[in-house]
Amino acid sequence: MKLMCGDCLELMQTISDNSIDATITSPPYDDLRTYEGKVQWGEEQWQNALRQLYRITKDGGVVVWIVNDASDNGSETGTSFKQALYAKEVGFNLHDTMIWNKQNGGFRNSKTRYIPSFDYMFVFSKGKPKTTNLLCDRRNKSCGDRTCGSFRKADGTTVRQVRKRVKEFGKRYNIWNVSPFFDKRERTSHPAQFPIALARDHILSWTNEGDIVLDPFMGSGTTAVACAETKRHFIGMELNENYVAIAKLRLKDARR
Repeated sequence: MKLMCGDCLELMQTISDNSIDATITSPPYDDLRTYEGKVQWGEEQWQNALRQLYRITKDGGVVVWIVNDASDNGSETGTSFKQALYAKEVGFNLHDTMIWNKQNGGFRNSKTRYIPSFDYMFVFSKGKPKTTNLLCDRRNKSCGDRTCGSFRKADGTTVRQVRKRVKEFGKRYNIWNVSPFFDKRERTSHPAQFPIALARDHILSWTNEGDIVLDPFMGSGTTAVACAETKRHFIGMELNENYVAIAKLRLKDARR
């Protein structure tokens, strides 16, 4: 485990090409959080970050990029989509567009919009993902039944198929319902902390034990804790010294 304090755009330059198995991170969301006024975050910065991530990601590696948009003069900025499209420009595949359903109303309430309750989770891959341990915890209503279906051949005839019995649990949907109201022992002073469960499930999905996971916007160390729990190596970067100190304490507790 390696936790570094400093600007990730500078620190990532010290990482070798094609050396990171996966990145699980949540960069600043436009100007929704001030982070004590220390973050200079705009198009130049996130483009630089995505270029660096493509360079250091192994072939078959993934980047999970958890983001959302601010609203400006009555319109959402669309920065999340700009970032996803730019990631494709630098070479990534947009492997999946996932949703983190927080199951609660956000702080950007409005009299003219529905209550916001989700963030985007873009999964960028460098080529075809080498690891896909897809989580199967969705209970099937038709468990034990045989499903029947049909398909139409090129000549127009229909072929009927009887498939295997339905398993008790099926593959999870790409909308993940994870509440941000987690255990008080997990809560820190970071203004935009996300749940350990969210990081852990992505780590389990896209990596194997012993892989190297990066979080260049480490914050209070949520991804680090999830890596300790799942036996992955971790590299974290964070500009704020106080958050680095919190991350070290959390990591120590997780190891213990």
